[in-house]
Amino acid sequence: MAADPTRLARGARHGPDRWGRALERRLTAWAERVWYGRLPLGVLLAPLGWVYCAAASLRKLAPGVGLVRRLRLSVPVVVVGNLTVGGTGKTPLVVWLARTLCEDGLHPGVLARGYRGKAKDWPRVVGPDSDPAQVGDEPVLLARRTGCAVVAGPDRVAAARRLLETGPCDVVLCDDGLQDPSLAHDVEIVVLDGVRRLGNGRCLPAGPLRESARRLAEVDLVVCRGEPRTGEFGMAYRPGIPRNVDDEARERGFAEFRGETVHAVAGVGNPEGFFDLLRGEGLSVVEHRFPDHHAFAPGDLDFGDSLPVMMTEKDAVKCRGLARGRAWYVPVDAVVDEALCGRLRSLLARGGERGQETA
Repeated sequence: MAADPTRLARGARHGPDRWGRALERRLTAWAERVWYGRLPLGVLLAPLGWVYCAAASLRKLAPGVGLVRRLRLSVPVVVVGNLTVGGTGKTPLVVWLARTLCEDGLHPGVLARGYRGKAKDWPRVVGPDSDPAQVGDEPVLLARRTGCAVVAGPDRVAAARRLLETGPCDVVLCDDGLQDPSLAHDVEIVVLDGVRRLGNGRCLPAGPLRESARRLAEVDLVVCRGEPRTGEFGMAYRPGIPRNVDDEARERGFAEFRGETVHAVAGVGNPEGFFDLLRGEGLSVVEHRFPDHHAFAPGDLDFGDSLPVMMTEKDAVKCRGLARGRAWYVPVDAVVDEALCGRLRSLLARGGERGQETA
């Protein structure tokens, strides 16, 4: 009889909060059925979605009526965000943009929120060896993959000022923050999942949208992970050779995993994408879903057997030493429509001479 992935995943959890995690997983799965499926509850919740959309619109207007002070930096700010909750591929795109701008001779710096970071003092300069428990997993991943200056903090104004103090920086890449009005945006890029797109088109909690779908027409660039539509730029993932979480010098090609089952661990916004990637490489996987930005503990990777564990690179920065050498991560690079480069250069040049930093 085939193993039940859900039962295996549950049976492997040992800890006082395992029921809370199971409840969170069930609520997430239920919400996605409402947002991306055909459950009618989205219609009943629509009035709450209208309220949420109205609040998002008012927040966007706040700087214009003097309720919020907006900072305009002395260098261009490129925001990479999304309209939906959950993972769409922002971070791989930010890595690609940083490398592209470096190839153009620029010195990009990266801003990140540091979501779920437990640091007491913000903003924080993040390096490749920073503690993800303190500064968040995505900032550490960005520091490792870009080689650029990275600053994390929930206050993007303070983080932006700190970033400009760290060294040469002539363009700021903001990972998320599309809905934050405190920092002036020069270029806005929205990333879409080509399969799920905008779901049922409703705002939270009736749907997955953070703001009205009309916002899509206001941004400068739309990047679609998958099959792009007219006016969108395509993006795909190119997986690299799996590397050992505890010893990154060790590599093991996908072909070496074929013929054996692996535990696939994903604490990201859209875990199904990672599982599909592994299956596309010919692997037989037992799925283990965790909440996005999950803080892994040793028991989370103890599945009661000696099978290899495969995970995302974002999860790997938090899992060193937890799987006793059995865990491998898959580095992923974004492959982006080259036409985006020219369009981005035009948008950055459009700004011309910029004013001084104000608050």
